[in-house]
Amino acid sequence: MLKRVILVFLSCLCLWASYPLSSMAEIDSDRYDGNIFVVYAGNGSLVPPRLTLKQSFERELPAILVYYLDDNSDSKEFAFIVSRFQEFYGRAASIIPVNVDTIPMKKNYTPDEVGYYYEGIIPQTVILDQNKKEIYNGKGIIEFEEVDDVLRDLFNLLPRSESVQLKRKTFNEFNSELVPEDK
Repeated sequence: MLKRVILVFLSCLCLWASYPLSSMAEIDSDRYDGNIFVVYAGNGSLVPPRLTLKQSFERELPAILVYYLDDNSDSKEFAFIVSRFQEFYGRAASIIPVNVDTIPMKKNYTPDEVGYYYEGIIPQTVILDQNKKEIYNGKGIIEFEEVDDVLRDLFNLLPRSESVQLKRKTFNEFNSELVPEDK
């Protein structure tokens, strides 16, 4: 009886000890680790989006569509940049992350459906102004500054060269933030 208890205990201990190794997130793999915005950007508020594309159009808000997959290494790497979009522009624009697996399969889409703008590439970032006009379409991992320039123009903000200089402050290998540069 004691041998059986010890054997069960050791079996449980082995399972418990191996669990953390099998559940570690890997940014450079195409393995599913969970929601990329929670795991890699530390921001669970992006999914589900606050507004749909149709609701954004009804409110005459610009929309930032970000097409991604939770099991794609490029999408994982891009997640923290999308979080920065929300940090700086989340009150002025509708940020809509779109898991491409959830786009309904249809022959044709209307301009108020997210499938209309998707081109089969992940990640893909599309910016639509308040008049529903596409003003940016970036494919792959893009820099925050590239989108920032488009949004600064859209919202009539000063160019980065004429405003407070920002530099990246890194927290860990995945997350960073833009902070005013020390003089």
